[in-house]
Amino acid sequence: MNELLNFHVTPVFAEMMIRFFICLGFSWLIIDRLYYRESHRRDFYFTFLLTSIAIFFLVFFMIFGLDELGGKTSMGIGIGLFGIFSIMRYRTDTMPVREMTYMFVIVSMAVVNAIATSVTLVEILLTDLILFLAIWLCEKMLKMEHTRLVQYDRIELIKPERREELLADLRERLGVDVYKVHIGAIDMLRDMAIIRIYYHPQRDDKNDLIDSKLKLDKNDLSTV
Repeated sequence: MNELLNFHVTPVFAEMMIRFFICLGFSWLIIDRLYYRESHRRDFYFTFLLTSIAIFFLVFFMIFGLDELGGKTSMGIGIGLFGIFSIMRYRTDTMPVREMTYMFVIVSMAVVNAIATSVTLVEILLTDLILFLAIWLCEKMLKMEHTRLVQYDRIELIKPERREELLADLRERLGVDVYKVHIGAIDMLRDMAIIRIYYHPQRDDKNDLIDSKLKLDKNDLSTV
């Protein structure tokens, strides 16, 4: 009991907290400044940030908190975590490719910061900075197109020769600057087609969600 009440911060725990705040800081920069600024998805913001925190502490205490494991299992634990996330699928909704990529980056950063105890803090900072800059360059060079799936009723306008009329009709009825469309499934019996629109979002629209789904669910249908 006295040992439990005797508060003493070990050097290992102190170094772990430094690494944790480094990991948390770069994770926040990636999530808030790179991901959330473009997508405005608060659900994934919540998921990414808490996943980073949980994975960091999980890996650290699995490696250093259990004496019987020792440091030789660090690589095995890291690979095992990647295996779990590679086969994990959310049952409520399919995670888009962009969000899955960010999830992999966040998990990778947490694992590296937790198990790379043989490198200095400066090297950890440089590694995290390189990863942040790589994502920033990709976001700047490969601009993400704002897209949405809609259920469209005027199928007479989906002909290639009437494409300008289709774009004008979509701009008027949706209230956004639609500049490109892709025609998907066509239902001739119900005079309906599924089309993917590409549009320029309004700058003051902070609630605009990027829909990266490949198909429409019943609750996602937007009849225009």
